[in-house]
Amino acid sequence: MIAKTYTTMLGGRELSIETGKLAKLASGSVTLRYGDTLLLVTAQAREERSTLDFLPLTVEFEERHYAVGRIPGSFHRREGRPGEHAILSARITDRQIRPLFPKGYRQETQVIITVLSADQQNAPDVLGAIGASAALSLSDIPWNGPTACVRVGMIDGEYVINPTSDQLTRSSLDLVVAGTRDAVNMVEAGAQGVSEETLVGAIEFAHRELQGVLDLIETMRAEVGREKFNFLADSDLSTDLVPELSEAARAAGLRDALLTTKKQERSANLKALRERLIAERVPDPEAAGAAEQIEALKAAFAKVEKQELRRLILQEDLRADGRNSKTVRPIWIEARPLPRAHGSAIFTRGETQVLGVTTLGTERDELLVDNLTGETNDRFLLHYNFPPYSTGEVKRVGGQSRREVGHGNLAKRAIRAVLPAFDDFPYVIRVVGEVLESNGSSSMATVCAGTLSLMDAGVPIQAPVAGVAMGLVMEGEQYRILTDILGLEDALGDMDFKVCGTAEGVTALQMDIKVSGVTPAIMREALAQAREARLHILGKMAEVLPAPRPELSPTAPRILTLKINPELIGKVIGPGGKQVRELEAMGAQVTIEEDGNIRIFSADGAAAEAVRQKIEGLTREAKVGEEYEGTVVKTAPFGAFVNLFPGQDGMLHISQMSENRVNAVEDVLNVGDRLRVKIANIDDRGKIDLIRPELEGKIAPREPRAARTGGDRGGRPPRRE
Repeated sequence: MIAKTYTTMLGGRELSIETGKLAKLASGSVTLRYGDTLLLVTAQAREERSTLDFLPLTVEFEERHYAVGRIPGSFHRREGRPGEHAILSARITDRQIRPLFPKGYRQETQVIITVLSADQQNAPDVLGAIGASAALSLSDIPWNGPTACVRVGMIDGEYVINPTSDQLTRSSLDLVVAGTRDAVNMVEAGAQGVSEETLVGAIEFAHRELQGVLDLIETMRAEVGREKFNFLADSDLSTDLVPELSEAARAAGLRDALLTTKKQERSANLKALRERLIAERVPDPEAAGAAEQIEALKAAFAKVEKQELRRLILQEDLRADGRNSKTVRPIWIEARPLPRAHGSAIFTRGETQVLGVTTLGTERDELLVDNLTGETNDRFLLHYNFPPYSTGEVKRVGGQSRREVGHGNLAKRAIRAVLPAFDDFPYVIRVVGEVLESNGSSSMATVCAGTLSLMDAGVPIQAPVAGVAMGLVMEGEQYRILTDILGLEDALGDMDFKVCGTAEGVTALQMDIKVSGVTPAIMREALAQAREARLHILGKMAEVLPAPRPELSPTAPRILTLKINPELIGKVIGPGGKQVRELEAMGAQVTIEEDGNIRIFSADGAAAEAVRQKIEGLTREAKVGEEYEGTVVKTAPFGAFVNLFPGQDGMLHISQMSENRVNAVEDVLNVGDRLRVKIANIDDRGKIDLIRPELEGKIAPREPRAARTGGDRGGRPPRRE
């Protein structure tokens, strides 16, 4: 195939997609360029059908350091496993394309996005999603696209499509929207407390702007796209069984089983009902063909269960745990359950429970982030842990899953918006969300528990943040928006819509839509309903912790700050770092910045104060007019040298010692004597002339040292006549 390039304008810049030049053995491949950011995106599927009962789709986002002209900093000097940024970028693409594979498609499919060049202004994450849509559309892989993806910022009150990295630093909104021709199917956002109406406006704006990209991909598909291959879907025997089984299940108590309040009891009741119905229809499970019939009946029962649950919600406004569509599950909160943690809280909503823990550290605890944006230091860490016992299961415990990375990032974006500036609160902050129970919306419970743990630690956040997961059940024109969804409702519903924010506005948002037809009006209604729930949750949080504690936790370390003359930094460090090591041996960590800012960090307040005083002594500067209680450290025929503070002496001339004539210094002062002195002059070489303040005005002042030596630094003394 001859290479062909297609272009369109997006956000005022040219977007070009080329195919037929690179990776031609892949089912579908494109190179995509936007500015000087260039990506290769491929799509490939296996010929044989997978035996798994779900779509085995993987999306890989490969960041190559050569894209920014750098050699990786790892030991082996090559790229390793994907970092957090790469995982989050892959999830943006995965969530956009996964819902559009045909029902029953089970071929193992892989999309690989490789960043070949990055200009560090045009982010490759949304471009990778566009490239994946193009590669799948041109390939022979069955897929009901295309989709397109854009980022929206808000700068000076105006929406901006695909803002550059520099522009994002001035934006109050970082919104990623993906959609098809008719509908939005994925949204993710971080924000600085924007209104719900601003969000809906941004989503509508994004959907209009991505239409040009859809036109481009459809043109490519029409001209150079391959014919889609046929795939073998499941022989769905269960469909024919649904009507009869549905009637039998309702007669046997399906409604009561579904409306069991507790998750495990509900599961047990539904399992018992299913097995009873199957036993009535397959009395001999060992008979020929019985296994296939049992599997078909299980699949049919799952469909019946889903249909009945959706019917109860739509027609009776009744949910599995007995709530109506707008009710939040019961909430209980405990602050400071951990005696030694810097801050901790337990947040429980229904059968979802998260332990939030905050730890405060120094700049030495910053996370070094090395990706295509360069090396940066992250001073706020949020880690989300989802152990198998939280859902009553046994699984392998290992590293973080991509799901955990994504959920943790959502909670992190929600809370970061309200953290104090580092200059005002110079701590590195780590929040950990330990999911102890999970029956829906554990990431939103992490937001609540994390916020409470920060407040318990005494972190002066701008406002509390809460989160809630919303759902949607939609049949034709009829729909019902669900507040605080259960895990069951997440699986059987048509939308998962997570909203986080303060009482004033939204700080983070994530939405995945499984159906078309979700209009802006429905989004507005969902956001308004989410706001009601968020305010209710914030009220429950305020009953326990209405504001951050006025003092840091007793177990939290203290940070003292002081500012010194940058020219004196060497005195604090000492030769070869000797002085700073002596300071840290006193029981504190010391960080020194080039502008002279020094931070002292210690769990022992007395030790931190001792180090501070030591540094002040090392860097103290004498000033004209200041008075000191000094000690005579040396005498000479012309005067006495007086120590003002450690490392600084001044000279009291013999003529300034008394109103009467002094023949010898020792007649008035001796080594070890203490007296009060005042700085009269400091010459350009730093030499200090002292006077006795009680004699000021009673004796003639001495001529300044600079004038006596000719005035210029390094000048010769005047010649004697």
